[in-house]
Amino acid sequence: MTLNPADTAFRDRLAAVLPDDVFRAVEPRYLEEPRGRYAGQSALLALPRSAEQVATLIRHASDARVGVVPYGGGTGLVGGQIASDGPAPLILSLERMNKVRDVFAQENVLIAEAGVVLADVQAAADQAGLLFPLSLAAQGSARIGGNLATNAGGTGVLRYGNARDLCLGLEAVLPDGQIWHGLTRLRKNNTGYDLRHLLIGSEGTLGVITAAALKLFAKPPRTGTALLAVKSPKAALALLSLARAHLGEMVSAFELIHRQGYDFLTEKLPGIRQPFAAPPEWTVLIEVGLSGDLDPASSLETVFASALEAGLVEDGLIAQNQQQSDDFWKIREMIPEANRLVGSVSSHDISVPLGAIPDFITKGGAVIAAIGDFRINCFGHVGDGNLHYNIFPAPGKTRADHEADRPVIKRAVHDLVHEMGGSISAEHGIGRLKVADLERYGDPAKLSAMRAIKAALDPRGIMNPGAVVRGT
Repeated sequence: MTLNPADTAFRDRLAAVLPDDVFRAVEPRYLEEPRGRYAGQSALLALPRSAEQVATLIRHASDARVGVVPYGGGTGLVGGQIASDGPAPLILSLERMNKVRDVFAQENVLIAEAGVVLADVQAAADQAGLLFPLSLAAQGSARIGGNLATNAGGTGVLRYGNARDLCLGLEAVLPDGQIWHGLTRLRKNNTGYDLRHLLIGSEGTLGVITAAALKLFAKPPRTGTALLAVKSPKAALALLSLARAHLGEMVSAFELIHRQGYDFLTEKLPGIRQPFAAPPEWTVLIEVGLSGDLDPASSLETVFASALEAGLVEDGLIAQNQQQSDDFWKIREMIPEANRLVGSVSSHDISVPLGAIPDFITKGGAVIAAIGDFRINCFGHVGDGNLHYNIFPAPGKTRADHEADRPVIKRAVHDLVHEMGGSISAEHGIGRLKVADLERYGDPAKLSAMRAIKAALDPRGIMNPGAVVRGT
C-alpha cells in the first residue's frame, strides 16, 4: 500500500478547515521512545480538542492517503507510537482531549477522554470514593486511550483484569473518518459484533479511541502488603494457591522479584530503601484488599505462618503502616528504571501458563548461559503468568558490546516461550518491534483474520502503518 507524505499541501488543506492551534511544531519527545530503539522522522503534528476534529483529520488523511500515527503518553515499549520509516506521517496526539466528562458513582462508571493521564483517572475515581484499579509504573504519564489501545496490564490484573476488562464502551474515529458513538454505560449489550473489543488492543491500527466508559470498583475497606522471601519460583506458585485458599479473590497483586532486581537498585538507585540486609534469591510482593472486619496484618500473618509451616517461605515482612507498604511497592516500581540505567541487551514481556513458570525460569537460564555470560533479571506479575525476562551484560560490559547477540537471545527466549504454550507479548503489545515475532509464532488462522479485518476497516492502510500487521 503506497502512502503519501504529510507535506505542506496536506497541511494547507487541513489548515483551511481546522483552527491554527490544532497544529504545533514537532518536539523531540514525539519522535522518541523509552528504550531508544526507534527514532521518528519529520512529521506533521496535530493536537485536536474533540472527536469531531479527530474525524476531520482522519477523513483528510484517508482522502490523501497519509499515514496516521496515534500518540498517547509516549510510554509504549514496542515502538507502536514511532514511525521510523516510510513517508512522513501525521502524528495525532490526544493530549488536549484530557477531560473526565462525568462520573456515575451509583453505576460505578467514569467517562474519560482518551488523553486523560491514568493517574488522573485514578484520582477522579478516588474523589468519588471509588477505585479504578489499572495500575502500572508509567501511570503518571501514560494516557487512558493508549492504555486501552494496547490493552495494558499492570499489577492489578490478578484481581481486576486487563484494560479490556475495565471498559464498558468507547467513542472512536474509524479509518474513514466516521465517529463511532459507542460510549455506552451498559454492562449487557448483545447487539452484534463488539467493536469495543476489536479496537481495544489494536494499537491504533483500526481507529483512534477518543473517549471511554470505564468500570469503577468499591475500594477495599482495608489493604495490606507483605514482602516474603520464597525458596523458589515453584514455592511462589504454591504460596499463591495458599494465599487464595485463605483469602480468595481478595488477593489483589502477587509480584515475583529476583535478587538481581535488588542488586540493580543497589548499583544504580542506592537511595531506594531496601528492607532486607541481604536480598533473598526470590521474593514475592503480595497485596490484599479485604472486606468486612478482616484485619490485613493478621490475615497476612496467617498466610505467612501457613507458608512457613509448609516450607514455602524463609523470611518475610508485613507492612505495619502505609509508609512501609509504599516502600515495598517502590522497590517493585523502580526496578524497571534501574534496568534502564544498567541497559539491557534484550528485554522480553512474556507469559506462560502459571504451572510452567518454574520450568521456564530453569530452562531459560540454561538457554541464556549457552549463548554467553549474561545477567538475568526475571520479575513480574506472576499471579497472571506475566514475566519480564530481561537479559543484561556481565559487569564491566555494556549492551553495546552485545548488539550482535540481541537477535539470538530474543529468538531463543521466544522459541522457549512458544514451545511452552506462552505468548511473546503479555501486556506491551506488538507495535513495530514484534511484527516479525507475531508472524513467526502467531496462529495462521488468526493472522489471516487479522489481515482481513485490517483490510476491511482500513483499506487505504493509513492507520499506524507498519504496526502490528506488516505491509499496512
